[in-house]
Amino acid sequence: MSSADTARIVRPLGGERLLTFAILAALLAAILPVVRVIDPGWWLVGALVLAAMVLGAGYAARTYRLPAVAVTLIEGGVWVVFMTLIFLRDTALLWVIPTVDTVRAVPVLVEAAVQQITVGAAPLEATLPLVFVVVGSMGLLTIIVDHVVVTARMPLLASVGIVAVSLIPAIAAPSEVDVIGFVFLAATILFLMRTETRSREKPVEQEAERTAGVPATALGIGAIAIVVAVVATPGLPQPGPRAGSGLGPGPGIDATLQLGDDLRRPQDVEVLRIRTTAPSVPYLRATTLSRFEGGTWEPDRSQTVSLESDRAFGTVDADEDVRIADYTAIVDVVNLDSPWAPVPYPAVSITGLGAGLWGAVPYNHTVASTSGSTQGQSYQVGYAPARPTLEQIRAASAVGAQVRDETTQLPTDLAPIVGELAAQVTAGATTDYDRLTALQRWFRGSDFRYSLDAPVEEGFDGSGADAVARFLEVREGYCVHFASAFALMARTLHMPSRIVVGYLPGTPTSDSIDGQPVFTVYSSQLHAWPEVYFDGIGWISFEPTSGLGVPTSFSSDSSLTGQTTNPDAATPQTSATPTALGDAAQPGSQQQQANGGDAASATGLDPVPLVGVVAAVLVVLALPFLIRELRRRQQDAAARGGDAAAAWQSVQEAAIDVGIAAPASETPRAFARRLIEEHGAPASEMNTLLLAIERASYSRAGTRSYWMGDAAADAAAAVRVALLGSVPPSRRILARVAPRSLVIRPGSVYAGTAPVRGG
Repeated sequence: MSSADTARIVRPLGGERLLTFAILAALLAAILPVVRVIDPGWWLVGALVLAAMVLGAGYAARTYRLPAVAVTLIEGGVWVVFMTLIFLRDTALLWVIPTVDTVRAVPVLVEAAVQQITVGAAPLEATLPLVFVVVGSMGLLTIIVDHVVVTARMPLLASVGIVAVSLIPAIAAPSEVDVIGFVFLAATILFLMRTETRSREKPVEQEAERTAGVPATALGIGAIAIVVAVVATPGLPQPGPRAGSGLGPGPGIDATLQLGDDLRRPQDVEVLRIRTTAPSVPYLRATTLSRFEGGTWEPDRSQTVSLESDRAFGTVDADEDVRIADYTAIVDVVNLDSPWAPVPYPAVSITGLGAGLWGAVPYNHTVASTSGSTQGQSYQVGYAPARPTLEQIRAASAVGAQVRDETTQLPTDLAPIVGELAAQVTAGATTDYDRLTALQRWFRGSDFRYSLDAPVEEGFDGSGADAVARFLEVREGYCVHFASAFALMARTLHMPSRIVVGYLPGTPTSDSIDGQPVFTVYSSQLHAWPEVYFDGIGWISFEPTSGLGVPTSFSSDSSLTGQTTNPDAATPQTSATPTALGDAAQPGSQQQQANGGDAASATGLDPVPLVGVVAAVLVVLALPFLIRELRRRQQDAAARGGDAAAAWQSVQEAAIDVGIAAPASETPRAFARRLIEEHGAPASEMNTLLLAIERASYSRAGTRSYWMGDAAADAAAAVRVALLGSVPPSRRILARVAPRSLVIRPGSVYAGTAPVRGG
């Protein structure tokens, strides 16, 4: 049968009307998750109004028995008129008739919306181009779903499309599962499928189906599926990424300091995991940037030495009296496609890298490849950070004859505000270290705010001289702006500086390997921070970004010698999301206690997941009994209201539950005789039920024997008790806990092929 012929079939208008509302409800459930990625506003109302208008037009067209093609064209016309009137009326004739200018405006709006989605961060602002795309897509989806469900009669296919649309926001911006939204979506999908089925049935078939208990069974199965998905699934052990198993292209590292696009991407993915022998987890660096000519910072171009060479990582630039620590870190790449292998500073050895030609850069102690990628790699890094005392670093000067000239160069067009503010903020400091910590405190103070959005809105999403000057005026930006401003201000104070691109230390997990807590690093933790060179100590990192990381500080020689809270030895609490301002650096001993606590908690057994799984299993096991009991009560109420079929069906289902066949070919009288003779059913009560069902079967349709209601219900209850008593205890328990009648209906093929003798 063709689509046109299908459309001409006369169906009950009530069923078509209810089906139209079911489609609208399912579309509403599909679009609601979008409010998580787009600021709620009038666009949601507009999308629903357009969907309702399209469905209403289709319903009206079908009442006139128009061909399916005509119905779709009418719905498309409604969509065009609505979109033109709301969004493009200035280019249209009489506000609703599209013109050439209207057609030309559409690609411009779509391109602007795509650009906003690409560089924006959830939740996106509901701009005109974005709303145009969302509302228009909702209208097109409505036309497609209406055609697939009503014309083609394929509700399951339409349901798959609706579910796929509802998953798009979750894929774009992963977050906690919206249980209410999921339940609402599942309920509307089930309602849609049920309504479509009912709309194709005649009234007589609907009454027979209702009497057979199909609606209750479908409702029970749907309820079980939803409860299992909501209750049981979250309690099950979640699959975790395997270290070194990353495949295909993953997120990378942009060493040109265009980090804004990466940080604003709505999808946050795990890039690597790290564990270390150090008391605190380090920052991980990819490369450094020293050359600044006013427009952009350029990655350092240095000689790459084979990892097998004795001079692969050079030497640690520190005097003999400065303590050098010795730590090991193991990095497991989960999903990172980069030619730079993130390593702690300063790396002095590395093993485990493969699949490519890898080399070390002695100048900045980094690791890079000319023909490989970090994807799927797992490697061990030895690193030896300098641990000077507070007195040692204050006595050192931020100069160095061996550093490159490009670390002190300033562009000729640098705005005066950079040098003026540097001199103003450091006016009271007497040493280079004190000047730098004064800058660090100033940036991390309440005058500055971390923001991924403000730079884009203000038009200075970059690290050039103009962007830095603008940042110092508005005092709002992200790590690139803080690091660039700090490095340039340090150079105006005649101190060599550079910028490091890498990752924040990450966040602790519940895993522990060999007593070492495992930390996870996400793509949103891509970071940039400045370094300044101190003579006799080497490069020292600082953390000026407001609300991120841990500010650099060193302990006095009279306290815990050599403990530091600089970025390369940050505390595990460091995260890539802004934290409350004013968070002070933890002393070294407190860091060790914090890490020790993480390790202890990682090795302990958390009973909550186990209890949750057990509770979920118990709930699932109890569902069949609860559904069967609810159905029995409904049948009893219907029987007392004069519905003899309900009383008879309750006995048939009880027979199926204990393994007694109830074939469709058997007459009620033959079935009653078999129950009495073979399974011990009480004859008096069985005859009462037989009389009631025969009177109902041969009376006028719709007639109810109200005078026999209570007698039939009581007789059915007595027969059910007798049937349960006629089987062994094991069968009796199984009939209660897992009633077969929920899936095997009386009169079906399976109901007539499973006879079990009473015992």
